[in-house]
Amino acid sequence: MASLENLAPPDVARWMAERAILLIDVREPDEYAAERIHGALLFPLSTFDPKALPDPGERKIVFQCGSGMRSAKAMAMAADAGVPTAGHLAGGIKAWKAAGLPVIAIDPGTGKLREG
Repeated sequence: MASLENLAPPDVARWMAERAILLIDVREPDEYAAERIHGALLFPLSTFDPKALPDPGERKIVFQCGSGMRSAKAMAMAADAGVPTAGHLAGGIKAWKAAGLPVIAIDPGTGKLREG
């Protein structure tokens, strides 16, 4: 995984399963609450401080948002702050879902979380 790389959803899913990456969701709290990738940590771009990111240990940091725009900005901010990253999820959660990968979402009929 090279720095500042556009990462494909299947690769991100595989690396998450292998615990090789730490996925950081930079969308806003309401977006995250409504629908998210299981295991992603929330660090909204509106209040983003790269120095506040958790130490990933052996893992690499990967950013994710709705379409890839905000995650690319977070990646650049992290690079400017000297925080190493592996890249971002190209196309965001939209590309993730288009690839048939699961999300956790709120069921609008019941208000309960569902996976799918």
